[in-house]
Amino acid sequence: MKTRTLMLLALGCGLAIMLAGAVFLFQLASQDDVAEPVPVGEPARVGDMSVTVLDAVERADELSVTLLIGGVDDPDGALGFRLIASGRPVSASPPGANGCAATTVDELECRVDFDVSVADGSSRVLFYERGDDQARWVLS
Repeated sequence: MKTRTLMLLALGCGLAIMLAGAVFLFQLASQDDVAEPVPVGEPARVGDMSVTVLDAVERADELSVTLLIGGVDDPDGALGFRLIASGRPVSASPPGANGCAATTVDELECRVDFDVSVADGSSRVLFYERGDDQARWVLS
């Protein structure tokens, strides 16, 4: 190949990389900021559900989260909870084991347990998702 052809190819590749970088920067600039976490004890509205995290207690390898949840009759309304512990997803106890599966219009107190034996550190962030809405609580 001629040197001129290689130079033009290199210039074309450089322009393509610069264009991709500009598109990426535009995407970053137009993203929404992450919402502030909900403080423990304050109610959060997630879709049609009201959720209040009352307490989170960690004993041995288990984190127990006590909460109030209600707003709609749903047999699986309380199954949208997930926990990230030290950057790792953590599985919850079987649904309904502690009264946290079905929800009603009235707020009910229940408990969700998570096995945190796989977590190295002490960071605990609880998420609840319902439809397109989400709330998060920083527990520790």
